[in-house]
Amino acid sequence: MRNILLINPNSSEATTSMMVGIAANELPDGLGVTGVTARRGPSMIVNEAELSAAAPEVEHAWENAGPGWQGIIVSAFGDPGIERLRRASEVPVVGICEASMREAAQDGRRFGVATVTPDLAAAIQGRADALGLSKLYTGIRLTEGDPRALAADPAALEEALARAVSRCIEEDGAQAVIIGGGPLGQAAIGLAGRFRVPVIAPIPAAVRRLLLQMDEMRAVL
Repeated sequence: MRNILLINPNSSEATTSMMVGIAANELPDGLGVTGVTARRGPSMIVNEAELSAAAPEVEHAWENAGPGWQGIIVSAFGDPGIERLRRASEVPVVGICEASMREAAQDGRRFGVATVTPDLAAAIQGRADALGLSKLYTGIRLTEGDPRALAADPAALEEALARAVSRCIEEDGAQAVIIGGGPLGQAAIGLAGRFRVPVIAPIPAAVRRLLLQMDEMRAVL
């Protein structure tokens, strides 16, 4: 079976398993997904220092995984290390932040981000800027409380994010809302059908973008 590689820049094996399960549900027959977890770092990236430190860990994870992958997903919302992987790898590399922002912005939609990490607000804005999507980005809305504690309570996490999504729509005029974080992947799936605007789950968005790029590469070859 052909496989894609999903790199979890957070150091939680349980989070990696959750991400792999979500990604697998988006894949066609004959294509599998294997997850690898950062060896060092926090169980959940919550600030810019941790995000920066994750970039070399992503590269190490890719190197240790060996060759033979059809594509690569970097599954943390700041896309740490993605440019380094793109320079080094011969297969498509997709980050969940970039993929979800591009999907949210389709047809000129204004989009916001609902998430749990206030200390990553500037980094998320930076990704929108780098992708040329600043004019469509309505900003970030945050849950209350400690991000790691909230992420450990799935029901509370989903409800807190639902409130943040509502603020993106009602106060900021967002026409699509991204759930901003790889470890928030299961909550993002749960929220997808609860609102009148699209709620973008970043891991499925990354799989869809990766499959498109893989098809484009095969067409060229």
